[in-house]
Amino acid sequence: MPPRARVIAQEEVVELDRLEGFPHPRETAHLAGHDAALGRAARAIRAGHPPQAWLITGPPGVGKATLAYRIARYLLAFGATERGPEDLAVPERNGDAMQVAAGSHPGLLVLRRGISEKTGKPMTVVSVDEVRRLGPFFGLTSGAGGWRVVIVDTADDMNENAANALLKLLEEPPSRAMLLLISNMPGRLLPTIRSRCQRLDLRPLDMPVLEKELARLLPDSDAGERAALARLSGGSLGLALHLSESDGVELAREADRMIDQAGRPDLAAVMSLGERIARITDGLDGFASFLTQALADRIRARARAGQPHLDRWVECLARLNESFERTIGLNLEPRQTLLGAAATLARTSRSAGSV
Repeated sequence: MPPRARVIAQEEVVELDRLEGFPHPRETAHLAGHDAALGRAARAIRAGHPPQAWLITGPPGVGKATLAYRIARYLLAFGATERGPEDLAVPERNGDAMQVAAGSHPGLLVLRRGISEKTGKPMTVVSVDEVRRLGPFFGLTSGAGGWRVVIVDTADDMNENAANALLKLLEEPPSRAMLLLISNMPGRLLPTIRSRCQRLDLRPLDMPVLEKELARLLPDSDAGERAALARLSGGSLGLALHLSESDGVELAREADRMIDQAGRPDLAAVMSLGERIARITDGLDGFASFLTQALADRIRARARAGQPHLDRWVECLARLNESFERTIGLNLEPRQTLLGAAATLARTSRSAGSV
């Protein structure tokens, strides 16, 4: 990517999901490990009959946004035609690709949580005002390729009013327009939104694929460290990269330990962990991601094994998500939230067995 594109990206685009030191998905041409989903999208687009909206689902950090931007680049560069490559790759020097990387393509609109003008802090939801930007955007004359693309990252973050506003658009979609909804938890979306989208489900990356990607992105790491990151991340490249930063691996291990000790939590250790997390920048956010992801992985394993009381653990996961979101959004004290999380895990463990 040329230097000018990097300058524009840094100055004009606010991205709360950027991992420092690594390219953002809009700057990433390489997609690893999702050939089935990519192939399905490519066939529909190049045949000239793509759906009005795709719902791209999967665990955090597996490549959903990278796939969304890949689809967007192709549509903006070549439209729904066979003029581009079969794998939807667009050369980095292509003008449309450069504009997407710079966050300045007039045919692409990205809706996401932003920074509150009142507080200067990250917003907790994608608001209805964000979704209302779609009206003026689709009212503009389309670009040279004739397509306009919207990425909602993530659709899970929409509040009720925003979701209803998006639903109205899906009911009467404009022509030559594509909506790409990214979702970590599609079950939280309105059923009417899900029914109007075709799904592209991404699974956690296989360990060999993940370790190969870590070798490419972390060239100074050794094989043992990469293997540990792959194992702890549960197939999520984004989580593995986050873990590679300072304190990440230790927080992930603490999350696993809290689940392992769910039946008999060590409250003194939980209090001590809360004090440590309070001293780490975005520490609670990181720990919450590790804990909920680790629990979700164990619930999926329990479901595959046909074990009982799955609904109780799913309810536990939902309560933990709500608690962490509230604490992070209101900038509350981490220790009380961790004690509450330990208590929630303990109650569920007593009634449903270990997970």
